[in-house]
Amino acid sequence: MDMLFPMAAFALASSISPGPVNLVALGAGARHGFLSSLQHVTGATVGFTVLLLSIGLGLYKLLGHVSGLIQLIQWGGVVFLLYMAYQLARDDGSLGANSVENRPSLYRGALMQWLNPKAWLASLAGMGAYAADGDVIKVWQFAALYFVVCYGSIACWAYAGSFLKSYVQQPRRIRLLNRIMAALLAGSAFYLLKGGALQP
Repeated sequence: MDMLFPMAAFALASSISPGPVNLVALGAGARHGFLSSLQHVTGATVGFTVLLLSIGLGLYKLLGHVSGLIQLIQWGGVVFLLYMAYQLARDDGSLGANSVENRPSLYRGALMQWLNPKAWLASLAGMGAYAADGDVIKVWQFAALYFVVCYGSIACWAYAGSFLKSYVQQPRRIRLLNRIMAALLAGSAFYLLKGGALQP
């Protein structure tokens, strides 16, 4: 019980801080509204929780035995973030562009976490700090707590974005928001790559 507060503090600090997943949540809230953006929030939270559990139950050690696989995941994450940035940058801001491809998605939210170096870092650091002994009960306890904190944190970004919705209901303003989000996503991708976030 005495570990719950430090675990929650770590989860909050790593979940609420700016990153690719939170930036997408902000943009989704602004473009599609809070309720629609919960698709992304839920997918990202579930995706991260599964990653966290996998790391705690030994995935990282397993990946370490396959030469270059961890670096491949890192590069895949950077490419995915740059692809998302490109898609945002080329969006014309049309108010009718609410196709399935453009709307928030459970699948893309989950995939984003698995390709997000920040999520890998948080998982490795968190499990290293609070469940390094491999205690399965601690791993599940930490993951359950992290799920709640992570969901609330990403939802806060989506909710903040929903306040922008009334402001950006013009194609010109949507284009501007998209360009800003694209630049921030691309910047975070290059920052994570430069920092070698997944170096063992």
